[in-house]
Amino acid sequence: MITGAADDDPSGISTYSVTGAAFGYAPLWTALFSFPLMVAVQMMCARLGLVTGEGLAGVIRGRYSRWVLWGSCTLLVVANTVNIGADLGGMGKVTEMLTGVNSVYWTPLYALVIGSFLMWSSYYTIARIFKWLTLVLFSYVLAAFFAKPDWAAVIRATFIPRVEWTGLYWATFVGLFGTTISPYLFFWQASQEVEEEREHGGLTVESRLGATNFELRKSRTDVVTGMFFSNLIMYFIILTTAATLHAHGKTTIATAREAAEALRPLAGDGAYWLFSLGLVGAGMIGVPVLAGSSAYAVSEGAAWRGSLADRASAGLSRGFYGVIAVGLALGLALDYAGFNAVSMLFWSAVLNGVLAPPLVVIVVLLTSNPAVMGARSNPVWLAALGWVTVVVMTLASCAMFVTWK
Repeated sequence: MITGAADDDPSGISTYSVTGAAFGYAPLWTALFSFPLMVAVQMMCARLGLVTGEGLAGVIRGRYSRWVLWGSCTLLVVANTVNIGADLGGMGKVTEMLTGVNSVYWTPLYALVIGSFLMWSSYYTIARIFKWLTLVLFSYVLAAFFAKPDWAAVIRATFIPRVEWTGLYWATFVGLFGTTISPYLFFWQASQEVEEEREHGGLTVESRLGATNFELRKSRTDVVTGMFFSNLIMYFIILTTAATLHAHGKTTIATAREAAEALRPLAGDGAYWLFSLGLVGAGMIGVPVLAGSSAYAVSEGAAWRGSLADRASAGLSRGFYGVIAVGLALGLALDYAGFNAVSMLFWSAVLNGVLAPPLVVIVVLLTSNPAVMGARSNPVWLAALGWVTVVVMTLASCAMFVTWK
């Protein structure tokens, strides 16, 4: 659930808003199309963590050369840093809109609160709070009903795909995939399976090796539930902005902040407030996952001790928490370096979409290898969905570059 909720961070919300405003109900089919693909990738990551007892970067370190390891970590950290900056900036801008207080004060405050939360709270507390925070995303489902959509058009668009051969369409398509099948979620999912095993007494890699049929079924249920939740929110954000903004001729918005402002006269104060507060709540889930996934990747790659179960004050995971602090600081610096938080929200999703395919290839290869997974290597259908994901995301990126003017 947490991984799925983190998928709908402010960058994702902005991307879905841009999509609904620009293309109306037409892109709703992408929620159905991407669902099995994102389930397959996250399920492979979960299985990898369960069976090997290590996170994704730790397994890459043991199986591939250093350039593959650090190349993967670099792709992740670059995408995450831009995403952190975009999300913090988006949260600050929306809070400025709600309070009238300049975002220059809110953005560092959010970074400080999130950093303190991660460094001085326990894993158990973090997981429990994150699970409750996921409920805020249901605000987007409510907002959609406030918007009074054309349900006949909604049903047609959900089941009948429509594709446009334009640069904006393909950039939006890549952004949709980049924010649903994101590199940081691969590392986070595998590492959280390891954290759960640590929580239940598996303190060494050897004690965590292997997975029972019950554990795999439980993990499958978790992944399917979380990814369904993620795509449900994606679907309703596109629906909401299509029913309000696109239907009333406002087809060019740059951020969810503008979408929230535009919703007030079209769908009332209820939709406006739900949309705005939902974006802030989503950032409180998404930014910790972004920073945490970078920390897991770098710590596992460097063979450092690293766990959210360790308090920062204990000094046991200095490097791990150092990566979190640096990631938040660099993301914050992007907001103060003159980069536009508005465009960063959308383009960080596109960046994730471009960088994800090489990492999906590594995930599929690792989880299909009996030397890594033993008898738990991928069934044919799961590996096939993984390769379909690689092909679809790669072709979409190529189409974007070809058609962009």
